[in-house]
Amino acid sequence: MSREQAQSILKIIESRGFRAYLVGGCVRDLLLGREPEDWDIASAARPEQIMEIFGAAAFPTGLKHGTVTVKAADGAYEITTFRTDGSYSDGRHPDAVKFAQTIEEDLARRDLTINAMALDSAGHMVDPFDGAGDLKRRIVRCVGDARERFREDALRILRAMRFASVLDFSVEDATSRAIHSQAGLLERIAAERILVEMDKLLCGLGCRDVLLAYPDVLGIFIPELLPCVGFEQQNVHHCYDIYTHTVYAADAIPPEPILRWTMLLHDIGKVNTFTVDPKGQGHFYGYPKVSGDMAEEICDRLRMRKKDREDIVTLIRWHDKNIPITEKGIGSAVLALGEENFRRLLQVKRADNLAQAPEYRWVSEKVDAAEKLLDEMLRREPCLQLKDLAVNGNDLLALGYSGREIGLALQRLLREVVTGEIENRREALLAALKR
Repeated sequence: MSREQAQSILKIIESRGFRAYLVGGCVRDLLLGREPEDWDIASAARPEQIMEIFGAAAFPTGLKHGTVTVKAADGAYEITTFRTDGSYSDGRHPDAVKFAQTIEEDLARRDLTINAMALDSAGHMVDPFDGAGDLKRRIVRCVGDARERFREDALRILRAMRFASVLDFSVEDATSRAIHSQAGLLERIAAERILVEMDKLLCGLGCRDVLLAYPDVLGIFIPELLPCVGFEQQNVHHCYDIYTHTVYAADAIPPEPILRWTMLLHDIGKVNTFTVDPKGQGHFYGYPKVSGDMAEEICDRLRMRKKDREDIVTLIRWHDKNIPITEKGIGSAVLALGEENFRRLLQVKRADNLAQAPEYRWVSEKVDAAEKLLDEMLRREPCLQLKDLAVNGNDLLALGYSGREIGLALQRLLREVVTGEIENRREALLAALKR
């Protein structure tokens, strides 16, 4: 998809006597100097008129909302008739739409000022709510009354937070107050939609500020986070309460959803395991397992993919394990986790440490040492997977093994090779099998 093709579509519509504009996110991205992913078009032409203009290239993909998709050589472009929305009885979708006469009416129904701008083929901007000014001021602000916008569609609450995070903008005061006051409306939003917004929010440049500002909003769909807010750890290794530590740790790890979710949930079981010793030091014995169990339930509730959920829970359960920085220690961990998740675990440990008290951040040096050792081991092509063994299933068949016994024997051989009990030589492995 390209601006040139979108411009061509605009001109075709205009040549038939109808106003047409690029709208929404693509206009915002252009003003930010970014290449838009989608090119949405709004037009005064009715759906049937768009169908007639573009003929076989047009498909009625959303006639209920006035949308027709036009296929071009480089992709599909959605063209929607100017419209106003009716009431939102379900707090998510308009009950009905009414076609409008002007682009200004259409823009007035949109959520945020930075998404309520339009651009015609000649480059003339229509910006009735000063979205361009808000981009320059780096603020997220609702069109009109924020409370009304959120009551119409509660997902807009998370969208406003998400844009603030992704763009690293601040939220305008009235919009921020409405986010707090209307947060309960998110209870009516499907978990799948919440997950999509949260994945983007967590990976944004401004993630830390948004998470610190709106724990009450996250608490609507992750109530397990709320007891962590302000919970002092009373431990020399920590300089923040549990929630603040969590946010700083999430901000310190690369912006990938699995890693960010891991850090958001890695200490969520601490409140339930907190004890204080006679010296006044706080402890959280067994909290990684408790956190993992709670995270598994949260991830399931948010309808995460099974593989993502499993990876997040595994990283949380392992994040506080002391892994010896030896070939045996590293090899055993890689054997248990796989190389990808072991490298993720090192990132988790590093981010966790960066969010602790400054005088204990030397722990990151141990993580660096573990990573360096892993790289050295991999350069020597060690035996860390079944395919690396000097024997295979056929060798075991020849020795009389069968069925499930083969897999179990190979796994045991791999463990003993990784821990240095047997050399990865064919003769040594076959001798071990015979024993």
